[in-house]
Amino acid sequence: MADLKQLARQIFQETLAAIDIPATMQRKLRRAGTQLRFNGTSVELRNFEKLRVVAIGKAAHAMVHGLAQVLTPFVKFEGAVSAPTPPKKPVAGMRYFLAGHPVPNEESWKAGEAILSLLKKCDEKTLVFFLLSGGGSALVELPLDAAQTLEDVQQMYRALVTCGAPIEDINTVRKHISAVKGGRLAAAANGATKISLAVSDVPAGRESALASGPTLPDPTTIADVQRILGEYSLRDRFSQTLRRWLDCGKMPETPKAGDRVFGKSHFLLLLGMDDLFHPAHHAAEAKGFIACCDNTTDDWPVEKAAKFLLEQLEELRKTHAGQRVAVLADGEVSSPVTGNGIGGRNSAFVLACVEKIAGRKMAVLSAGTDGIDGNSPAAGAVADGETLEMAQAIGLDPADAFRRSDAFTFFAHFEDVIVTGPTGNNLRDLRILIADP
Repeated sequence: MADLKQLARQIFQETLAAIDIPATMQRKLRRAGTQLRFNGTSVELRNFEKLRVVAIGKAAHAMVHGLAQVLTPFVKFEGAVSAPTPPKKPVAGMRYFLAGHPVPNEESWKAGEAILSLLKKCDEKTLVFFLLSGGGSALVELPLDAAQTLEDVQQMYRALVTCGAPIEDINTVRKHISAVKGGRLAAAANGATKISLAVSDVPAGRESALASGPTLPDPTTIADVQRILGEYSLRDRFSQTLRRWLDCGKMPETPKAGDRVFGKSHFLLLLGMDDLFHPAHHAAEAKGFIACCDNTTDDWPVEKAAKFLLEQLEELRKTHAGQRVAVLADGEVSSPVTGNGIGGRNSAFVLACVEKIAGRKMAVLSAGTDGIDGNSPAAGAVADGETLEMAQAIGLDPADAFRRSDAFTFFAHFEDVIVTGPTGNNLRDLRILIADP
């Protein structure tokens, strides 16, 4: 069954290779002389005296290079880039910040200050490109309450990312506490024309959750924040300074649809869910699998998602008796941290499948397209029907590793971790479940 694990790895690697951000930008952003055309919109670049770029997220470097290829040599720009990795080749005019993820660091804070300063100098003769991708929430941060320190913000982030709440709820809280989220970057560049280009790791229709929606109207409310704080018992896990600010009732509402700050704003989704599914489906079919795509399990608890997707795989195998089958799923599963081990939601998902697929001709892979899984050095992991037997032979218990949030360590014993390094991309997590007849 090692062959199935290898096939799952190949499908994942071929999917990653098919996602090319600069090529996508050149395909969806077309420049004819000084006319920039995208999504049925035309912008005359000669109408602007200044061009500014704000790039935030794990795909920031690739997006900046893609935009430079579209605009060069006719237009020069300047701005700020906040990413978790340094650029391989810096673009002239851009200021770079090596920011923290999943918890903001000092560079995240400095990036927030620099971006707000840059945007507040923009006027009607300024065109601003916002290049947004996953991970942006932590990579640029600055609290609305000036009394809060970086340590206060870090404490809040740690509480949020380990509480088990879905990402949409986590972002709802962050938007209302931050000076750079929930439409507030659009407000900072109020008079400028704004073009937001997105590589999305959030479900279709929820683009305002991407990087906590810094340039889009926010559909969430203060009432939502209060509900989430209570539902996940978060208030007591925040710093005293933040609790005091929350209790004083000074939290302002975020800008909503129809607000004048969005009057000259455009949004274009460069890459999203379909752009991940299509190459994965093609790669699976090229290897002889009858494949189906399913995004039902987005934000589901990891155990529930594992059970559901394996049931889907079994049903597909029954429907297509005698043939190889594959179920492809994207999105993020919810995996609260319950121990001090090494791992993340992707390796936790695979770990939750180990006992369920034991002895069966199946393999399961789950990995992040950004190359990062929680606090581990891997993107995810892969297992097959022999994994449980191999683990028991050396005294390992998958249930115990799951309780200790130590999935990476478990799979590292068998060299079944998926290590890509940071990919410079960030669509969604991809789960690949395959079975032989």
